[in-house]
Parts: sequence; structure tokens; C-alpha cells
Amino acid sequence: MIGIGGSTIEAELNAIKPTAHLIKPIEKEEFQQRINKACQLMQDQNIPAMYLNAGANLFYFTGMKWSASERMVGALLFPNGTLIYIAPEFEKGTILDFMLIDGTIACWIEHESPYKLFVDILKNNGVEAGDIAMDESTPFFVIDGIKNAQNSYTLVNSKPITAGCRMVKSETEIAIMQHAMDITLEVQKATARILRVGISAKDVTDFIHEAHKKHGIPTGSYFCIVLFGVDSSFPHGVKSPKNLEENDMVLIDTGCMLHDYLSDITRTYVFGTANEEQTRIWNIEKETQLAAFKASQLGNTCADIDKAARVALEKHGLGPDYKLPGLPHRTGHGIGLGIHEWPYIVKNDHTVLEPGMTFSIEPMICVPDAFGIRHEDHVYMTNSGPKWFTQPIHSIDNPFGY
Repeated sequence: MIGIGGSTIEAELNAIKPTAHLIKPIEKEEFQQRINKACQLMQDQNIPAMYLNAGANLFYFTGMKWSASERMVGALLFPNGTLIYIAPEFEKGTILDFMLIDGTIACWIEHESPYKLFVDILKNNGVEAGDIAMDESTPFFVIDGIKNAQNSYTLVNSKPITAGCRMVKSETEIAIMQHAMDITLEVQKATARILRVGISAKDVTDFIHEAHKKHGIPTGSYFCIVLFGVDSSFPHGVKSPKNLEENDMVLIDTGCMLHDYLSDITRTYVFGTANEEQTRIWNIEKETQLAAFKASQLGNTCADIDKAARVALEKHGLGPDYKLPGLPHRTGHGIGLGIHEWPYIVKNDHTVLEPGMTFSIEPMICVPDAFGIRHEDHVYMTNSGPKWFTQPIHSIDNPFGY
């Protein structure tokens, strides 16, 4: 196997030069553009107000980084662009410090009801009734509190607006994601080189975390799955991963966060010499990933991509549908601020592909009690069709195409 083994953890970490600083984060002007687009969608859909809860959606539209907690913190956005933040009184100073897009701050004191405050803000801004779009990630206790505080409004899912904006990435977003993907691919290559018989999944996971940090990602790996041999047949891992043995299948799925955007790449190969069955399934996986990519055309739907992957598998007697040996889960998922976000590459998602959408193609093949193979790369849609963020794995005997 070319590029597998032969190096050490120390040597690979010492060889890494930081590159994360070479790409800029999202600037204030783009956050304002997002708000403008949301306001237009609200007008088109006759939505008089939208609530953004602390977390990804609040950050996406306002640039404010605030983690959700047991206290209600968020913002109400109105179709005319008015933005009103909602927060506890004692957090007002911190909200001001974190604020990027200007807005009024409406506060509640600890013994008061933030839900009554929510209703008062709506009424004070001329919204007496109607559908109020609620951030789809809003905790139940907030939804329940608002429902019990009034009977004038119907709380509806904000997904048509939030997903309507977030699914279509800007050039800046795609550039950040490209840089993050490039870093993670280099980490994948370095990881392959440190493998040796007896190395533990934890040792590899720790290396991947440190390698991402050496590339300039302060938080290291956003996530990491390392599986050897039969463990690789379980898509998201096992409780107690085994150590690496000669001729084991190796599955490594990892990514990092750069300027709040995520990378996510899986590489699968054999440490040692691949046998006939490993080679056969590995090649089918590559063929299936390419079939899904070819189906990722403007005007097609996410369901079309998933169907193309399953048709490719069924030609080789795998499946059908989710049966094993075969593909036990969807073919892919959107990516951006969330590691899994819209659109989803699955048979019941009929979202039509358009420029700016970004998603994974990872039609994993699981062979029970033997091994699993997942080739995962992401694409972004352009005006001329799909483009890979990272080139797919090369061949079973030369995975990284050296």
C-alpha cells in the first residue's frame, strides 16, 4: 500500500506548517446581506416575525456567538429589518459586547417571564396575530412558554426561511469550507503514514486532534471516528475499538471547524494487503460514489442522488434499499455551520439542486461481521454543475494518489 505506514507521530506533527490563518472569516456586510434575504423571504411568505434562538441560526444572521442554555436568549427579526435581541438583564452588557449587527436589546429580570416579553415585543411592533416563525432549533421549553403566554399567534417552523438562506452558500462560505477540507485531507494523509500494527484507535484519534491544531485549528478535530477491521462495519463506531492488525480495513472519518464552518472527510483503505473481497467491495464503493456525483446535476433532486447510489449498488447484488450487505443510511448530508444540515441526500428529500448548495456523497457499504467501506467527499454546486471540495480516494493500493 502506497502512503500507508512507515512514519511516526512525532515526525508527522513536526512536518506540519499552519495554514488556517490564510483564509478570512465572514465579514459584517455578509451578515447584513443574510438578514436582507431573510426579510425578503418573510415578506414573500407573509411571515410577520421570525425568532432566532441562541446557536447556529442566531450566529448565521447576526454574527452573534451565543450558546443555548436554560435561559431564553435570541432575537426577533421583522420583515422591515428591525432586529430586537432578547436576553436576561444581567447579560445586557455582554450582549452589547458580542453584538455585530445593531439592534435593540429587550431584557427580562430573573423572576420575570421572557415569554411575556416576547409577546410584548411582537405587539409593540404592530404584530397582533399571525404565524410567527420559530427557529427550528428552539428548545421545547421556550416554545411551550410562548404558547402558554398568549393565544394570538401560531408558532410555525422557520425552516423555509433559515434553510432557504443557509442551504445556498456564498463564495466566501465555500472558500472557508474549501480551506477546512484541504486541511483535513492533509491530516488524513498524515494519519495514514503513522499507522502500524498494534496502534490503538485512541492513539490515532489523539494524533488527528493534534494534527488539526498544528494546522492552525485551535479547537483541533471537531469530531473523529477511527475504526479497524470488523469495527469498520459499524458506521459510527463501537464502544471499545480494537487495535490495528495486519490486513485490517481502516476507516477514518474526521473534520475540523474553521471560522465556524466544518470539514468532513472519510477515507477507507487496507493496512497490509487487501484480499479479493475487500478489493471488490472497495471498488464498488468508489463506483457508487461516482454514480451519485454524476446524478448531482442542477435541476435534479437530492432523492435522485440517493436513487443513483442505490441503483449502482444493486447492480452488484447489494441491498436493495437499506438491506445489508449494502448502504444502511442516506447517501449524504448538507454541511456548513452544522456538520449535518440541509439538504439531505435521501429518498424523501425532494429539494431541487441549485448553485451554492454543499453536501457529502458517502454511500457507505457495510458487510456484517466483516468490514465497512465509506468514501466520503463533499461537493458544492456551481452554475455548471457539481464540483468536488476534495478529489475522491484514488485506488485501494494507492489511496491518496501519490
